[in-house]
Amino acid sequence: MSMIDPAARVEDGAVIGEGTTIGPYCIIGPNVVIGAHCKLIAHVHITAQTTIGDGCTIYPFVSLGTPPQSLNYRGELTRLQIGARCTLRESVTMNAGTAGGGGITRVGERGYFMNGSHVGHDCQVGNDVIFATSATLGGHCEIGDFAFIGGLSAVHQFTRVGPQVMVGGVCGVRGDVIPFGLVNGQYATLEGLNIVGMRRRKFTKARLLTVRAFYKKLFHGPGIFAERLIKVQPLASQDPAIAEILEFIRDAKHRALCLPAGDSKPASTSGP
Repeated sequence: MSMIDPAARVEDGAVIGEGTTIGPYCIIGPNVVIGAHCKLIAHVHITAQTTIGDGCTIYPFVSLGTPPQSLNYRGELTRLQIGARCTLRESVTMNAGTAGGGGITRVGERGYFMNGSHVGHDCQVGNDVIFATSATLGGHCEIGDFAFIGGLSAVHQFTRVGPQVMVGGVCGVRGDVIPFGLVNGQYATLEGLNIVGMRRRKFTKARLLTVRAFYKKLFHGPGIFAERLIKVQPLASQDPAIAEILEFIRDAKHRALCLPAGDSKPASTSGP
């Protein structure tokens, strides 16, 4: 059975899963659904139409489902969805979506969100991500699986960060970051591939050499980026990671591509 501290306030209509504990001074709104075996330690505020998966641990002063920080918001009941087995440390904030952005903010499973990190409205965050202290997403961002966002870094609204990306600390990310990319700097620039992360995902030495050779041709070869992008298209068959990077570039939406330092030419993100 669930255990709710007498000092907590759980409004009528809220659904609390089996084995979940609600600590003192938590406030749970009427449209909230919390899965089984979660632990809300104390002083947690959850509102809007928020759904939390099984086995999550939520630390004090976390605020979930609060209204989107958007001037277009008009008080609609919108959604926040958090997957199973996530850890949300102290003072994490995640906003509900906006009607114009699809009405839902999604966070995947097994995420680890360190203190003070923030997920803005209408973001789509993958599985197994890590947000370091005060990592921040503007609205409508897309974050891939296994991405790491460094401490005090901020991702501009509508920006995409691909799977297995490493974003260094104190970065302003203003452009889309290719899958497996490593970015760093005050205004993030592409510094290479996240080799450590790729090894953790069981990339062999041969695969790493293949993807590195592709990366060098695309980002450091002769000619302008658009020409290089056309030339490397046939390499998609050499490795699934190469195909994933090229598909990510083709699927560009709002932002230019994050490029290596010194490449001041805007990146064409259209295919051949």
